[in-house]
Amino acid sequence: MIRTLALTNDDKLVKHIQLDQIHDPSIQYYWIDFNCPSEEEALLLQSSFHFHPLAIEDCFHFLQRPKLDYYEGYSFFVLHSLNRQTLEAEEVDLFIGDNYMVTFHFHPSAAIDKVWEKLLHTPSIHEKGISYLAYSVMDKVVDEYFPTVYQIEDELNDIENIDAKKSISVLMEDVFKLRSDLLKIRRTILPMRDLLYRVINSERLDVHPEQKRYFKDVYDHLLKLADMIESNREMTSDMRDNYLSLNSNRMNSIMMTLTVISSIFIPLTFIVGVYGMNFENMPELKWHYGYFFVLSFMGLITLGLILWFKRKGWFNADKE
Repeated sequence: MIRTLALTNDDKLVKHIQLDQIHDPSIQYYWIDFNCPSEEEALLLQSSFHFHPLAIEDCFHFLQRPKLDYYEGYSFFVLHSLNRQTLEAEEVDLFIGDNYMVTFHFHPSAAIDKVWEKLLHTPSIHEKGISYLAYSVMDKVVDEYFPTVYQIEDELNDIENIDAKKSISVLMEDVFKLRSDLLKIRRTILPMRDLLYRVINSERLDVHPEQKRYFKDVYDHLLKLADMIESNREMTSDMRDNYLSLNSNRMNSIMMTLTVISSIFIPLTFIVGVYGMNFENMPELKWHYGYFFVLSFMGLITLGLILWFKRKGWFNADKE
């Protein structure tokens, strides 16, 4: 679908203008949005607008890195919006000329829709021109990153406060999933940050110094997002280390318990093994009190080992 908006010289917005009318002298500037275009509609980038073949190729081949290219008479932007369900990047392309903006995207874009509605219902922004519309699109694209990052941050805080009885393996799965989500978002945010840095420091873009402040604001948002991502990644690393340490301590406690039990039963097993041999000449076997003596001796060994382990602090090691 292709939709059009044009601002006339008498500050009136005209919708659904035909493409062959966009160069009418009465039009101050126009915005054409290729919203999930068909193959036939997409070909209009070449036949009607004569954009550079390399820029058109970037539009058709998804997952281009966010970038800014300069061509004669216009600039070409590749932006990445974020799909909140899959956390995958979705490409939004902008062609910015002196008096026009052409947006192109194969996926529905909430950012584009919001700016479109804002332009329709906010007459005060009409006079701010094309560069302000470009800023508005970038700003909305970046603003849509925040809910996802905040949601991950909340989930990390929930994990920190979760019931200690929950399985370590389940907690680790949650932490690694969130860490993977953070890496996906990071791969989208950092290239966008680099793009905005180029925008605010470019001398080739025809942007009024006053409006560059708007782009600087978007850049600041991306810096904040990048810091949040790094902070949350460090939190997942700390959680991972803590859980691994806790798991290691639990294993050590189990091994210590097994060691104590084994140490107690080794001498008892030896005694039982000696008297279990099938020799006829073992005087103790015919002794009337031999059975009770062996049991008492084994009990003393057990008691002695328990007291020795307790003195060494083995029974308190798991509480330290």
